[in-house]
Amino acid sequence: MKGRSYLIPIFVALALSAGIVIGSKMRFSDSADLFFTSNSKKDKLNRLIDYIDYEYVDDVNTDSIVDVTVNNILAKLDPHSVYIPNTQTEKIAENMKGEFVGVGISVMMLNDTLMVTRTLEDTPAERGGILAGDRILMADKDTLYGQGYSRGFVISKLKGVEGVEVNLKIYRKSTDKVLDIALNRAPVPLKSVDAFFMVNDEVGYIKVNRFAETTYKEFRTALTLLRHNGAKAIAIDLRDNPGGYMEMAEQMADEFLPKGRLIVFTRNKRGEEDKIFATDRGDFESGKVYVLINENSASASEIVAGALQDNDVGTIVGRRSFGKGLVQREMPLPDGSAVRLTIARYYTPTGRSIQKSYSNGIEDYYDDFQKRYERGELQYADSIQVADSLRFTTPKGKVVYGGGGIIPDVFVPLETIYKGHLNYILQSELVPTYVFEYLDTDRGRFASMTEDDFIKRFHPEEDMLNGFQEFLNKKEFGLNISSYDKEVSKALKAAMANQLFGDNAYQRVLKSNDTMVLKVLELYHNTKITE
Repeated sequence: MKGRSYLIPIFVALALSAGIVIGSKMRFSDSADLFFTSNSKKDKLNRLIDYIDYEYVDDVNTDSIVDVTVNNILAKLDPHSVYIPNTQTEKIAENMKGEFVGVGISVMMLNDTLMVTRTLEDTPAERGGILAGDRILMADKDTLYGQGYSRGFVISKLKGVEGVEVNLKIYRKSTDKVLDIALNRAPVPLKSVDAFFMVNDEVGYIKVNRFAETTYKEFRTALTLLRHNGAKAIAIDLRDNPGGYMEMAEQMADEFLPKGRLIVFTRNKRGEEDKIFATDRGDFESGKVYVLINENSASASEIVAGALQDNDVGTIVGRRSFGKGLVQREMPLPDGSAVRLTIARYYTPTGRSIQKSYSNGIEDYYDDFQKRYERGELQYADSIQVADSLRFTTPKGKVVYGGGGIIPDVFVPLETIYKGHLNYILQSELVPTYVFEYLDTDRGRFASMTEDDFIKRFHPEEDMLNGFQEFLNKKEFGLNISSYDKEVSKALKAAMANQLFGDNAYQRVLKSNDTMVLKVLELYHNTKITE
C-alpha cells in the first residue's frame, strides 16, 4: 500500500503466496517409497541433464535448465502450483511465519542513505534509543550509504541470528551528532492484522492483510479488545488479502459460527473428503459481522466469506472475489527450493467450488480483472456473470453461486480510478518520501501529539500542499495537484500517520471516508432501526 515502508522486502513473498491455501490437514496416504521409486520418465530427465553436463559443447548452467523445466511442468497443471527457488524460500517462510530476526525499524532509502521512518514498539531499536529521522551509516564494518546498494542488501545487514549483536553507526540530524549504538537482534513481528479500531461507538473494524501462522492469535486479540470497547458489530476487511494458511481461515470463521456448523471441506484426487466444523469456542456468535471483499480477495479470504455466507451469518460487502478454490501443499526439494503443489479442491458449506476456470492458460486466468472491468462488473452488480448450473441455496433460502469467486450480499462499486500521473503519484514512494522530508524539518512539532489528536485535528495546510507541488516539480512530474486537493491531502495525512504512529493510524486515516466502511455503517444503522 502506498505510504508504507517495510523492514524487509516481502512483496516477492506475497506475490508467490497470492491466492494460496496451504492444506495443513492434508496427508499423503501413500508411502514416500512409492513416490520416489525409479521410473523411465524420471530416468529420461536425469539422463538428459547428465548428457548436457558432460557432453554439450559449451558450459551450461544446468541448474537454470532444471528450474525452467520445473516451471514449465507446473505451468501446465494450474495457476497455483508454483516453484519457489531456494533464493526465495527464506523470505516466504518469514512472511508466513509472521516474524523475522532483526532490530525493529521501518526504513526507506533516500539519496543513497538508509533513513529510519519509525521504530517498532518493544524491539531492540526502540529499547536502544533509535529515533525516527536517524540515518544508519554503518552496520558493524559494512558501510550502508553512498554506494548505490539495493535496499534489500542494506536490510540484510540488519537481520541475522537472534541474540547476536549488531553495532550501528547513526547520524542524528536533530543534534548533528554521529552515535554508536549496539543492538542485540531479536524476533520482530510481521503483523498480518494491519489495524483494528472502533469506527463508531458500536462498530469495530479489523484489517487482515494475509493468513500467516500468527493471524488467528492477532485477530483474536483485536476482536477481544474491540468487544471490550463496546463493539456490537465487526467489519472484517479482507480486501486485497491473497490468502495463506487454511487453518487460520477456519479458526477465524469459527469465531462467528455456532458449534457444529460446517466451515469448509476439501476433496482430493481419490475423492476423500475432510470436513471442518465450528467448535464451541466462538466469542462473537451473537454479534453482527460484515466481511469486506474485492476482486483481489483470494483463497483463505474466500473461505471465511463463503463459510459465513453459506451459513446465513453476517453480510458480505463489496465486489466479487478472486475465485481461487484450490488447496496447495509446500514440498521441499533437495537443493533448498520447494514446490507448492495443488493437492485438493475446497468447497463452501453449500457445496460450491468458487474456483474460476483456468482452461485458457495462466495469462488469461490472471487477466480476469481487466475482463471484469471492461464488462462493467466492477461498477454494476447486474454485470456479474453467473451460471444457473452453479446455483446453490443456503439453509435460509438465499441463492448463491459457485464458479468464480464469492458474490457479495451487498455490492459496492469500485471507486473512481484516478487517471494519469495522479494515480501513479498516490501509489508510489513519492508521498512517503516527501512526508519524511517534511517531518524532518521539525520533528519536535509532533512530539507531544497523540494518535487521536492527530487523526481528529491535523489537516495538511496550504504550505504543505504547495511544498508537495514543488517537490513534484523538482522530480519533473508535470501535474497540477490543485484540482485534487482532497485526494492529495488524504494521502499526505495517511503517510504522516504511518510514519508518526504506525499502521493503525494509517488505516484510520484511509478508512475515514471509505465507501465500503460507510456502507457497513449504513447497513448496521438500518438493521438497528428494523429490530
